[in-house]
Amino acid sequence: KKISDVLQKSAPKPGVPADLQNLLSQHFGENRSVIEIEELKLSDSCFLPANDLTHSFSSYLKEICPKWAKLRRSHKEKKSVVMLVLCSSALRSLELIKSMTAFKGDCRVIKLFAKHIKIKEQMNMLEKGMFHIGVGTPGRVKALVEQDALCLNSMKYVILDWNWRDQKLRRMMDIPEV
Repeated sequence: KKISDVLQKSAPKPGVPADLQNLLSQHFGENRSVIEIEELKLSDSCFLPANDLTHSFSSYLKEICPKWAKLRRSHKEKKSVVMLVLCSSALRSLELIKSMTAFKGDCRVIKLFAKHIKIKEQMNMLEKGMFHIGVGTPGRVKALVEQDALCLNSMKYVILDWNWRDQKLRRMMDIPEV
């Protein structure tokens, strides 16, 4: 059986905190001590309610970030974002950026993916400008963080595009490289 055949039969369901906890323990379980694994566990209070698939992306963001205007106005740091949205692909990132127009207002959004954008360009943009929302892929975000081009200290929200499926019906968390 191909993974796409299996995934085609499973209905999309909202991600839950336990899904992420299981992935973290699977990924880090082999090379971490019991104490270190215990420290990786996040309490349920760290998680906001998942999109129950009845909301558009903008309406979901409005629901989970009711004080967005205040957060946006108080953010003054360069090389950082208040909200980071992680997607499985550049095309999905662009789709989400277009769909959040009702939510974002006059804030600045930066694209954090590799398709047609060089990492040096993104590093320069982050250094010179101030951005409120970053939307991108895990690989590019990781590269920017490792090169100290993106600082995560002032980040308040991490949104995982957990349920979206690509042409092969894989979710972001089904891709081994992620």
